[in-house]
Amino acid sequence: MVQAVIFDMDGVLIDSEPYWAEAEQHVFRQLGVTLDPAITSQTSGMTTRAVTELWFKHSPWQDLTIEQTEQAVIDYVALAVLERGVVKKGVVELLQQLQSWQIPVALATNSPASLMNTVLDKLQIRSYFQALCSIELVTQGKPKPEIYHLAASKLGVASEHCLVFEDSVTGLTAAKAAGMKVVALPAEHHWHRTEYDQAESRLTCFSEIQPAHFQSWGFRQS
Repeated sequence: MVQAVIFDMDGVLIDSEPYWAEAEQHVFRQLGVTLDPAITSQTSGMTTRAVTELWFKHSPWQDLTIEQTEQAVIDYVALAVLERGVVKKGVVELLQQLQSWQIPVALATNSPASLMNTVLDKLQIRSYFQALCSIELVTQGKPKPEIYHLAASKLGVASEHCLVFEDSVTGLTAAKAAGMKVVALPAEHHWHRTEYDQAESRLTCFSEIQPAHFQSWGFRQS
């Protein structure tokens, strides 16, 4: 039975993945990095530090430190969120439904707390979450399960009674390793990846959710 729900942030609550792609293009190209599409396709769901280190290994630069480069990427995304960010379709309605059922809700993201707070405030959805988990709170981000175990612990719910909404294979891997049920919301260009087969459901949008979904996922209220 589902006793708590945990949301990923980027690509789930907000369509911010294009902002991250823009940030990589802007920051790394300024540093003289030639962006390899084969590498770019691997970065979805990774921590900003891991992405930065990946590009540095591919094409080392000298102008900025790893930490400064990472922060430049985060700052670019934060500005894009403030200027253009909108909550994804169906998110608020789902949060309201869970609130009416008194289902505790957490956020677990590979993004830093500064960006997490920017997103929550921009989208005006902070009040729906009883626990917030950003990358600084764990020693290893997704695809390791630590951040999902932390979110469940903060909510006081066993991992096996948590349902997770994730868009990336990285996040899906983390949630499954934590022993949780997962509803996947893949980007269109990732929709047919076989890794998503392990999810309980695969949706294109929260607005697709029907009462039968809640029943199949294990919600008592449905």
